[in-house]
Amino acid sequence: MTHPLSRRSVLRGAGAALALPVLQAMVPVRRTTLDAPRRLAFVYVPNGVHMPDWTPPKEGQLELSPLLAPLAAQRSSLLVLSGLVHDKARPNGDGPGDHARAAATFLTGAQALKTDGPIRAGISADQLAARAIGDRTRLRSIELGCEAGRLGGQCDSGYSCAYSNSISWSGPHTPLGKEVDPRLAFDRLFRDGESGWTEAQRAARNRRRKSVLDLVGDEAKRLESKLGPEDRRKLEEYQSGVRELERRIQFAGDRAAQAGFERPDEVPGAFAELAQLQFKLLAVAFATDTTRIATVMLANEGSGRSYPEVGAPEGHHELSHHGGDPDKLRKIAAINRLHVEQFATLLESLSADDGGAPLLDRCLIAYGSAISDGDRHNHDELPIVLAGKGGGSLESGRHVRVPPDTPCANLWLALLARVGVDAPTLGDSTGRLEL
Repeated sequence: MTHPLSRRSVLRGAGAALALPVLQAMVPVRRTTLDAPRRLAFVYVPNGVHMPDWTPPKEGQLELSPLLAPLAAQRSSLLVLSGLVHDKARPNGDGPGDHARAAATFLTGAQALKTDGPIRAGISADQLAARAIGDRTRLRSIELGCEAGRLGGQCDSGYSCAYSNSISWSGPHTPLGKEVDPRLAFDRLFRDGESGWTEAQRAARNRRRKSVLDLVGDEAKRLESKLGPEDRRKLEEYQSGVRELERRIQFAGDRAAQAGFERPDEVPGAFAELAQLQFKLLAVAFATDTTRIATVMLANEGSGRSYPEVGAPEGHHELSHHGGDPDKLRKIAAINRLHVEQFATLLESLSADDGGAPLLDRCLIAYGSAISDGDRHNHDELPIVLAGKGGGSLESGRHVRVPPDTPCANLWLALLARVGVDAPTLGDSTGRLEL
């Protein structure tokens, strides 16, 4: 009997490793379906949202609000939750610093320590998953972002910048930095042996760089000769997608260099391009089972980035202190919608076939913030939406209002359980949320 191709198979050559999409050849001949692994991701947005435009008008069957309208194509895969609370993002005697506490608490459920000395929060939900199931993939997890930020110094009312600039914590004292350059993220995901390279070494590599597909070309040809027509077609489509992603990343870097700045988000329109690249990388990483766990920060908490492309040239944080001003509220809503539009591109990519079903059906993707209204700095009635069906474990297409004072960490415990992580507690959790 011919042994099926391993789901973790990769094409290798000249220092490159390219994971494969799900192929029919990976399914054992005695089975008709593939027990696909589930993926877990968290997407963070800063400074709260304009809640009147966020919250669906009624409970039960999901009717999309204006801010969630860009997700209409995946409405049947959405679950909007209202009423969740992050108590540990509140001062609790520590005074100002809601932005720092919000990001630090989002996935940890822990109170950030305001101190001039060693920082302390808690292990985050994504890293609990990485500890439990991360060894099943080449990368335990991936942490991405669209705005650079340091992990030292102070950024918010005596709180370390580490709190504002990271949502992923491998332990109470260890925030994880995020990769904001999609080229370096691509290298980490698909190229071996470059994590310790200097910029000079990377520059020399770039001068002689070939496409990762060229580097694994011989092995790809050998594999194609063993595949059936449908698998050959799927492999060709996948290779085309990887080559296009390489082209887009290179184009973004070339344009940034010509404009005389380092990060794409410093020019009008660059934010959307960068966000889409990062989300595309995440989708490919999930499709190839390179990792099953990810976080993405669309911006740092308290971010002052401007969005002139949607008529908001002022800084986001400045606008979030709107004081009820109609013009500021309109601009806040425009920024919020821009963020959701980028998230929609991730869900679109994840809607591709993954061994007989959309990849999104086997994902749990949480999108939201640990601040509700940016002017009030409140940490209740949080804006949270889940996308994906968790391998059939989640009833989607609904708007659910949770019981009063339900910790957001209860939701994270419920998601962890659905990806096979038995975590009894997380931060201020009181038990798994029933969904």
